Amino acid sequence: MQAFDPPRRDFIKGALATGFALAVQPVTASIITDTLSLDTGLAGIALDDGILPAYFARPTGQADALPIVLVVQEIFGVHEHIRDICRRLAKRGYLAIAPELYFRQGNPAEASDIATIISTIVSKVADQQVMQDLDATLAWAGLHGGDVKRTAITGFCWGGRITWLYASHNPDLKAGIAWYGKLVGEHGTLTPSQPVDIATTLKVPVLGLYGGQDGSIPQDSVNSMRSALQQGSSASQIVVYPQAGHAFNADYRPSYNAAAAQDGWQRMLTWLDSHGMAAH
Repeated sequence: MQAFDPPRRDFIKGALATGFALAVQPVTASIITDTLSLDTGLAGIALDDGILPAYFARPTGQADALPIVLVVQEIFGVHEHIRDICRRLAKRGYLAIAPELYFRQGNPAEASDIATIISTIVSKVADQQVMQDLDATLAWAGLHGGDVKRTAITGFCWGGRITWLYASHNPDLKAGIAWYGKLVGEHGTLTPSQPVDIATTLKVPVLGLYGGQDGSIPQDSVNSMRSALQQGSSASQIVVYPQAGHAFNADYRPSYNAAAAQDGWQRMLTWLDSHGMAAH
């Protein structure tokens, strides 16, 4: 893998959220995936306006042609749970990479509450910039052992919404898996489109995983998205877990719902396999 000089590596390490965000303390017991038989580390992706930090994980000993999964962070950034998601995918044979998409605006790990993260960081992140950063991340992965012709995306919470949007932005993706990402919302200069707006023209098959008890994503918005998808040609699907709330896959938080999380994870793996993403 590409080596980095110490100053750049220190910058990347500092820009990535370490551990868990202050806003979700205290952290409950969480699943920890080891790095046995994995190559893991920090990447610095050169952009016109800076270095995009990212965490990657991939199987050891496989030089190239690995299927790529872009992993999009929760609202809390690329903290340990998102890194663990990358390691879980790498154990299945993928090159998984999670870019820190807030790196220009600030480090969410330092914020003490969600409202502060939203007001000082998330509200300043432009969707167009996120799409470009994901394009750059994919290009980096293609130069470091990944097969750009076999790429999927998955994201959680804030990243679930981004998953829908990037699947529209990049029609060459094989598949997407959106975990409890908002589907409707306000339109603005930084957020000109919402997932429900692009549903009818979506070409990439996206699996949406949602909680029936999610207070932040009303079921009428899920139903609206499902109806819009049925008018298109993407073969996307939405699964709702009636007893699960928001962030049901976040095994480090009280919101974790083991049954829904485990079923969703298996559905994701099956979705990847059935859409040309099977790891060899």
